Amino acid sequence: MKRVPGPGAPEPAGTAGTRNAAPATPDQDLRALFGQSSAIFASLAGPAHMLETANAAFFETIGGPERTRTGLPIGQLMPELVEQGFITLLDRVYRSGEPYTAREARVLLGVGAGAREGFFDFSYEPRLDAGGNVMGVRVIGVESTQVKQAQRLTSEHRVLLEQIARQAPLADVLDGMARAIEDLAPEEVFVSVLLADADGKHLRHGAAPSLPGFYNEAIDGIATGEGVGSCGTAAHRRRSVIVTDIRTDPFWDDFRDLADKAGVAACWSTPILARDGALLGTFAMYHRTPRAPQDADLALARVFADTAALAVERHHAEQARRTAEAREKAARDDLAFLLEAGTALTSDLDATQTLTRLAASCVPRLAPLCAVDVIEGGRVSRVAVAAPTPREQDLLASHVPVHDGPDDAVARVLASGTSEVARRAPTGAGPWHDLGATGYLCVPLTDRGHAFGTMTLLSTGDHAFDGHTIALAEELARRGASAARNARQYTQRHTLARDLQAGLLLPDLPDLPGADVATYYHPAGEGLDIGGDFYDVFPLDDGRWAFMLGDVCGRGAIAATTTALVRHTARAVAPLLPGPADVVTAINRALTNRPGSHGTGFVTLVYGQFTPTADGLDIELVRAGHTPPLHLDTHRAAHTVDAKGMLLGIGTDPHVTPLRLHLKPHESLVLYTDGITEARRRDGTMFDEQGLADAVSAVPARSTAQQIVDALTRAVRVFTDGDDIDDDQAALVLTAIEPPKGPPAPPTKPHAVTVTDDSHG
Repeated sequence: MKRVPGPGAPEPAGTAGTRNAAPATPDQDLRALFGQSSAIFASLAGPAHMLETANAAFFETIGGPERTRTGLPIGQLMPELVEQGFITLLDRVYRSGEPYTAREARVLLGVGAGAREGFFDFSYEPRLDAGGNVMGVRVIGVESTQVKQAQRLTSEHRVLLEQIARQAPLADVLDGMARAIEDLAPEEVFVSVLLADADGKHLRHGAAPSLPGFYNEAIDGIATGEGVGSCGTAAHRRRSVIVTDIRTDPFWDDFRDLADKAGVAACWSTPILARDGALLGTFAMYHRTPRAPQDADLALARVFADTAALAVERHHAEQARRTAEAREKAARDDLAFLLEAGTALTSDLDATQTLTRLAASCVPRLAPLCAVDVIEGGRVSRVAVAAPTPREQDLLASHVPVHDGPDDAVARVLASGTSEVARRAPTGAGPWHDLGATGYLCVPLTDRGHAFGTMTLLSTGDHAFDGHTIALAEELARRGASAARNARQYTQRHTLARDLQAGLLLPDLPDLPGADVATYYHPAGEGLDIGGDFYDVFPLDDGRWAFMLGDVCGRGAIAATTTALVRHTARAVAPLLPGPADVVTAINRALTNRPGSHGTGFVTLVYGQFTPTADGLDIELVRAGHTPPLHLDTHRAAHTVDAKGMLLGIGTDPHVTPLRLHLKPHESLVLYTDGITEARRRDGTMFDEQGLADAVSAVPARSTAQQIVDALTRAVRVFTDGDDIDDDQAALVLTAIEPPKGPPAPPTKPHAVTVTDDSHG
């Protein structure tokens, strides 16, 4: 059937031309698609069914001007009806006088290539003369082809919308849409959908199930612009572009041979636009012969272009959501990686171990191979490597960069303080071939802006460093450098505190006549500060010996100066003064007269002197605000030794009262600091004086001083379940021993007494 263009419709097929389709409203598109059906009427006479008369709609429906004829049998005018059985139906109505009605009957109108499919609701009614005899047949009908097509279109459109709603893959939606349109179109048509790049400057293949593959490949990636075929121009103009004859249209100058090879002669392209007007792609309909579209064709293109826009926008939204989720997950993964690596880097306060963990953190997350180098003594030292196999580890560890080598990446990064990356193996000597290195990233390890080392990552195979990996490596290197710096500072501080503390404590206890002595010292925390607890044992000129144990208020350098002041004052004045009270008074005077910059804290102290006798030790001691000592007798009963006295360093007179005590053989005097009695469990319960007394009383008779110290410290550890202590702990145990029998033995070289001192490990 030949269609008659309505007002404003494009030129008829066969004329060359390019048009911008006039804009239409959605209602206009629906009217164009669903149409407005007209009734057809024809009057047939006699058994030959001679066409006597018919309305214009009848002639328009059966084929237009060439069939606008009367006076011929309908079978001769429309021979295609014979084979389809419609003439037989007319014969039956004519003979029987009974009317015949059909609904949505399929009728093939025309012959050959010009035939078209139609659907009709019609009636055959007998025509009667005055005598009631049948004289012919009246044909009355309404074409429902457009309604039928609209139903199919609506069904296909609903399927597409359902696919979009359930987020079916965009390629499936577009392919299904193209096939549906090709099936719905009354004439042969090829549908193509091109998708715009993010910048809107090029079009990419989206769907074209019936176009040749070579054609789709050739136009994949075409630019958007004026005169670039139908689609490129429509995308550029943001309006539909109709090319009715590709052979003569200038828009197709660069693609005419391609179109001829593909067998297409007309192309109508409609831009696919987002709600904000942004270009999403193009929707094109191709024909094998030059052809202009009807209103229904343009409406169909607009409806499905809008559907394609919905699908593409939904796809972009889903892609954006997935991209955002991927970025969020990547950010979480990066943060988790850095947190895990940071925890590992700070888990050990040893600089070398920290850098070893730094290298291990990089492999394989950031690169297959990693080496860490630092400057030590003016030379570069390789302190850590990480690799998948022992062989690769050995190869990597065997290579040491040259500090001042201009051809070495490590030397350049140490000099510049900036990262260096390359998609090739490092230059200069090295086991790069054996390692299969294909690229490297060298990142500086800096301390206060100065590079003290480098972290070198090596690629192998297809691995390559992108911007994300570089940023992650630089952040990890920053954290690793900070952790290494803190570890070095800790080691230096710990060494300093240990050396100073060792200078304030006796390295070896002297060999005492008639006495066995043991000491214990354990600093609180990590031992980074000098503790406030101290002890000392030293000889006097007349055969007596002095001992002391005290606690300085505070920690650190000030505590160290106060400890040194107390010990040195005692050692200096004790040989010159008559007794412990005088020595303690002199110590108090030294504390109160010290400069303010040397500290103002108080001191607690137990100071005593003992003299060996034939049956034990005679002891005179003074307690200046310190925890009271315990006297452990031979029956292992613990008695508190309570002597009056005030803190030192807070007043001019400490008001101390000397106390005398005799230790029989195997009896002990136990001195301790409050860090022992105030040791706490997790529930806050203190070890206290009773716990101390119970611990030393449980020691077997005739135990050595060291055994008493061991029993006491073990009891404290069990009580606190091995938790860190909050205060320094110190103890001194003095035990009387049996005097030697017979004549005095010749002098021997003094032997060292075992000292338990946790500050020295």
